[in-house]
Amino acid sequence: MRPLINIISHTDLDGVVAAAVAWHALYPDNSPLQIYLIGYGDVDNVIFDSVKSGRSLVVLDLFCQRRETIDLIDNFFDGGSPICFDHHKTTLERWGNRSWLKIDTSCCAAKVYYNWLMSLELPKNVEERLLPLSDIVEVANDRDLWLGQIPESRLWQALITMCGPWSVLGRLIANPSSSLSEGEYEATVTFVRDQEERFATALERVKRFGDDLVAVGPELLQFGDVSDFCGLILDRNEDPPKMVAVANKKVTGEWAVSLRSRTGLAGKITGMLRDGKKIHGGGHGDAAALYFPSHYSLEQICDSILSAIKLISEQETPISMTLGDMLKNRLKQGEERK
Repeated sequence: MRPLINIISHTDLDGVVAAAVAWHALYPDNSPLQIYLIGYGDVDNVIFDSVKSGRSLVVLDLFCQRRETIDLIDNFFDGGSPICFDHHKTTLERWGNRSWLKIDTSCCAAKVYYNWLMSLELPKNVEERLLPLSDIVEVANDRDLWLGQIPESRLWQALITMCGPWSVLGRLIANPSSSLSEGEYEATVTFVRDQEERFATALERVKRFGDDLVAVGPELLQFGDVSDFCGLILDRNEDPPKMVAVANKKVTGEWAVSLRSRTGLAGKITGMLRDGKKIHGGGHGDAAALYFPSHYSLEQICDSILSAIKLISEQETPISMTLGDMLKNRLKQGEERK
């Protein structure tokens, strides 16, 4: 019997588009298919269950958080085509040598997967199914890399915020066109207008920690607001902080903290704080996420991030005084005392 294929992807526009690309590439020739749209806190368990049940895998825009999962895939992988397609800097730095991983930090995960597929000698019917997705892949790339060159990319993210990732996935399976219908366009434009009002309220309530951090507490923003709101603070503020952290509680009680920066700090902090046990997360240089246990308070989360920022700053500060300089100063101080 043919093994089922599990398509495992993220819940943002990049992840949803990547899952839609996988569906159009695989259905109906390789059906039945099962799709998971999940976060970093769940990816290891889903991969583990998939491997143990003998199912094939396509993992998109997500990566394992535990070393045990990496070992599992190493043993499971038979040396064929890659099964994991990602674009996050933290993944490249730690696991870029894996043959089952296809990674490119210059574009979004949907484009990494789409470009890889289109580089193959595909059957004509598969290629015909994939070609109409080229435009929506570019929209996802514009959105995820914060390029701001395609205005509709913000409207597509708004559609995910309004309707949820599964509804947008269904839309792209039924109709892969990047052109919004009249109703979709009107609704998303209205949403973006309301979003600007939410931003104004949130700006009054954020907590700033000097030049290092602006923290946004729960229930101030909706899912999908994060990139635009953080862009407002980081790119349109006369005195921007090094980092913006947006914290929200999931239904399970776990904290989901989105991190945004402009100098690669978000990815460094994620790599430093995640331990694969209590704190999970991943991402690329300037857009990442951390997941903290429910018993953490917002203050503890901010303290952890601030401590990481301080440590990274200390590590990257060039040593301005050599050992010789220190000895000269000591001798000088001794002579002055005489």
